[in-house]
Amino acid sequence: MSKLVDQPVPKTIVRMAVPMLAGTFAMNMYHLTNAWFVSRLGTDSLAAISFTFPVVMLLMFVSRGLGSGSITLIAHALGAEDRARAARLAAHALALAVIFAMLLTAAGMLTIRPVFSKLGASGAVLDTTAVYMRIWYAGAVIMVLQIVTADIIISTGRTKLISALMVCSTGVNVVFDFGLIFGNFGMPKMGIAGAAVATIIAQGATLACALYILAFRLRLLDLSSLRLGLMVKSWGRILALGMPGALGLMLTPAAAAIITRLVARYGNAAVAASGVAGRIEMFAFMIPMTVGISLMPFVAQNYGARRMDRIRQVRKLAMSFAVLYGIFIGAMFIVFADPMARVFSDEQAVVDVLKSYIYITCAGYGLLEVHRYAGFCMTGVQEPLQASVLDIIRILVLLIPLSMLGGELLELNGIFWGRLATDLLAGSIGIFWSGRILLRKERRLAAA
Repeated sequence: MSKLVDQPVPKTIVRMAVPMLAGTFAMNMYHLTNAWFVSRLGTDSLAAISFTFPVVMLLMFVSRGLGSGSITLIAHALGAEDRARAARLAAHALALAVIFAMLLTAAGMLTIRPVFSKLGASGAVLDTTAVYMRIWYAGAVIMVLQIVTADIIISTGRTKLISALMVCSTGVNVVFDFGLIFGNFGMPKMGIAGAAVATIIAQGATLACALYILAFRLRLLDLSSLRLGLMVKSWGRILALGMPGALGLMLTPAAAAIITRLVARYGNAAVAASGVAGRIEMFAFMIPMTVGISLMPFVAQNYGARRMDRIRQVRKLAMSFAVLYGIFIGAMFIVFADPMARVFSDEQAVVDVLKSYIYITCAGYGLLEVHRYAGFCMTGVQEPLQASVLDIIRILVLLIPLSMLGGELLELNGIFWGRLATDLLAGSIGIFWSGRILLRKERRLAAA
């Protein structure tokens, strides 16, 4: 039986989460170093990379939707000790990822300027953004396959393997960023285009290693099952579980795009500061992120093994940890806001906006993570539509209206107050809703 269903819950989560800490740290450094290197090219370039952030996150989150559907089904199969079904699902998930990535590339190439113009980019900033995104879209197949392959490996609980890949990928990215952006190590000087090329190279290297691990170390890739009839059946199940989650995930960067549009009214310095803030938050949340990465496969495997008691226990532990960590990291941000801001920009306008963002929003960090954990638990017990509705409430009912209202009442800082109110309310709703869903699932299993 899988270790995710027969070892003590705290020990299992720690065993999965701790190895991911190095990998999560590396991936957050991946985004931060990209932003830092590009910031050396000037405020316009930093604003351009900030405009790309919500769109890139949107497309990556759609890919994560495919991955989440795969994680849920494969982990459920492994929990039920059906390894052949898990290997078949893995192959079908990768085939679906290729098709999706090809469609993404075609659509993306045709819509670069209209999309980023709508977000508020113009003039030289729009031209720079377009240069970056053309290259990024060209490598979309690599990006999507890398995400889905990594998620399949995570479904097995082998987080050490993924952590090692993430660390190596970040190292490769840093080397090629430094070389291709500025023309070091004998590489051509490409400016912001070099950042995009470096990302593709790093993701390509990660994908090659992940496929090797999946096929030869884990032996969880049944290529003989790549027959249209079987694939269509699996794709339906993957999409049924993954697309509601993808919808919820898509709303986050879509909302970020709307918030970017609101922030853009206050100039490029405000956009640059908000983009950096998003990357700093990703770095700050790396520890709870490792718990979140572990949560979905843990819940899915235990649901396959009909261990609702373990699912309830892990939910309580994870949410308690999220609140305590949020209090701690919020206090650290308040203390170190000024030096953190000055790492990314020498312009006082950028520094001032970034500090205001941190001071206002940090009180909601704990419940922001609680909201995410609630969604992971729902998806793990095969209720992705409920998780998606939870995300819809956070984004459409709370974040966008409250940010717009805050902007009208208090200008730029009001947008940040809207974000804080959203995090506090959405986290509270997530606690209640996820608890009700687990109770209903437990009753159904008991009656079966």
